[in-house]
Amino acid sequence: MGGLDSSLYPGISPDIQVHSGFRDDQARTASEILQGVQTAMSKFGASSVTLVGHSLGAALSLLDSIYLPLQLPSGTTFQTILYGLPRVGNQAFANYVDANIHLTHINNLKDPVPIIPKKSFGYVNPSGEVHIRETGGWAACPGQDNPSTKCIVGDVPNVIMGDVPNHYGPYNGIEMYC
Repeated sequence: MGGLDSSLYPGISPDIQVHSGFRDDQARTASEILQGVQTAMSKFGASSVTLVGHSLGAALSLLDSIYLPLQLPSGTTFQTILYGLPRVGNQAFANYVDANIHLTHINNLKDPVPIIPKKSFGYVNPSGEVHIRETGGWAACPGQDNPSTKCIVGDVPNVIMGDVPNHYGPYNGIEMYC
């Protein structure tokens, strides 16, 4: 785990630590994504941005959800919808996300990816989980890493109890493949 680059994330506390692989991947694409969003906003007169991602793309989109508001004009609204989100950062990171990001992260059945990296390594999922259950119902899971058996952490307490094909969906009828 490591801190966020202050040139990309001005004013972000050094207490916020994230997975260094996710951080480095996001940094490699940050300027191109910012330029693409700025171009689209200008071309279409948009004032809102929705970030969407699955798996690694979810982790990168979550980091972009912190990065873009620091770079785009105030008054721009943001929404982030993620699928199969792994844990990205520490408690300070999860608290920052909860306080600043409009986040929904959807987990499917017994997908093991949302429970990695392990909490014992200091990683914490932010709030906003919706868990697709075996019954086909969707459960709202308030709080960070909700331990209820209706939520991913309680339903899949360790990766051995997970089912990797669940990571690909279906999410409301849509299959996702890496």
